[in-house]
Amino acid sequence: MQQQIIRIVPQLRRFAFALTGNHADADDLLQNTIEKLLRQAPEGDEQDLTKWAFRVCKNLWIDEYRSRKVRSQATSQPELTDNQTVDGEHAIQSEIALNQVNQAMDKLPDDQRSLIALIALEGKSYKEAAAALDLPIGTVMSRLARARSALAEYLKVTPQEANA
Repeated sequence: MQQQIIRIVPQLRRFAFALTGNHADADDLLQNTIEKLLRQAPEGDEQDLTKWAFRVCKNLWIDEYRSRKVRSQATSQPELTDNQTVDGEHAIQSEIALNQVNQAMDKLPDDQRSLIALIALEGKSYKEAAAALDLPIGTVMSRLARARSALAEYLKVTPQEANA
């Protein structure tokens, strides 16, 4: 089982980053996911473990996201908020584009973001994504279509920006 987990770690890490939007949170989420997998892994083949691992990762992130939201609402002191700044002087063009995509992904609802992560980033089929998230395939297709449309709208550039 440990060998199976080792094989899916890169996929889980990319999925965790897609959900969280930053490397530190993604690493924490990956660690918590692997810890839970090692404690409570299901019996079965690697496919079952992979599906279960993605589901565990998503559910752990939902729990973390909700608890963060509660904590941020409970605190009104500005020094307790997590402000992230981007140093634009040292950023290269690809990093800027990646930040724009991450910001657009952050605007998506969790269910759409997880589907984009599984299908576009992990290369899962609709059927595999449906199984991993325990959703009907029609729901996966419609959510993915809405997610793609929303991302296209968020990332739209004006003609002046395209010519610059």
